[in-house]
Amino acid sequence: MGRQPCCDKLGVKKGPWTVEEDKKLIGFLLSNGPCCWRAVPKLAGLRRCGKSCRLRWTNYLRPDLKRGLLTEAEEQLVIDLHATLGNRWSKIAARLPGRTDNEIKNHWNTHIKKKLLKMGIDPVTHEPLHKETEASATDNLADLGKHHAGSPETNGSDENSCSSNENCDNNMVENDPLISTLLGDDPDIPQLDVPWEFPSGEETFNNVLWDDNFSSLLDFQDYGIRDFSFNCFNEFEMNSANT
Repeated sequence: MGRQPCCDKLGVKKGPWTVEEDKKLIGFLLSNGPCCWRAVPKLAGLRRCGKSCRLRWTNYLRPDLKRGLLTEAEEQLVIDLHATLGNRWSKIAARLPGRTDNEIKNHWNTHIKKKLLKMGIDPVTHEPLHKETEASATDNLADLGKHHAGSPETNGSDENSCSSNENCDNNMVENDPLISTLLGDDPDIPQLDVPWEFPSGEETFNNVLWDDNFSSLLDFQDYGIRDFSFNCFNEFEMNSANT
């Protein structure tokens, strides 16, 4: 089962409190003292929710409420309590008479947290910030050390691969007779220093043995364009072709 509402929502006034409502609430609580907040609106003649009456009295209307910013002594007490209690603002406010939990929380977020950061203190852990940076730097150095520790193995594998490639090249030269002949200096193979001599064009065609296929091609050497029925050429092209 869910929690019952503190009052009937029908007919309950919302919005800012008026001066008359504040006077009614102050007069009732000063004469009768704090009681069940669910019954306060009906007894005080207010059309308000019990929670709204409690917050209005606690944060704005109670006589022992302190106004203004927190003093240096109060700020130091809040810092010490926050280091042990954390963000439990209601328990921190119970140690500071006349201060509300909402007021302490707002003062922490707007003033104390920024002051601690300027002093080099982490507002969450209350430890110096340079310790965290040193720890992160140490972790980075450890990671770099691990990386360098693994690098010689890779270098050794690279050297082995290079040596294996050289051995493969040497074996190829030794096993292939053509490559070994071209690249090696074998004293058994005579080194001939003969200049290159190319025959002239007449000697080349005179010494060629023409077979029957080539002789059949030579029979067509006197044919012209007209003999093959090429009618797509104009007279100028035909005259230039004949000449």
